[in-house]
Amino acid sequence: MTMTYEQYLDEVTTLIHEQFDASEAEAIKFVMRAQAADFFSAHDEQPDMRTQQQAELDAKTVYEQRNKSKPGIYRK
Repeated sequence: MTMTYEQYLDEVTTLIHEQFDASEAEAIKFVMRAQAADFFSAHDEQPDMRTQQQAELDAKTVYEQRNKSKPGIYRK
C-alpha cells in the first residue's frame, strides 16, 4: 500500500522519533532538511516509492545523515 507524499513524510518523521529516540522537533527538522536537499523528490514523483518498507529505510538514512553539513548529502 502506498501513502500520499505528506503521509510518507509523516511516517518517516514518526519512525525517526520512535526508532532513534529523537524528539519530535528533531525528527521534523531532520526530515525538513532532507526534503530541502531534494532527498524525497523521487518519492513525490513516484508513488510506488512511498511504502512502509521504504519509509523504514529512508528514516535510517535521514537519521544517519542528520549531522552532515555538505550540500546534497541526502541525494541518492
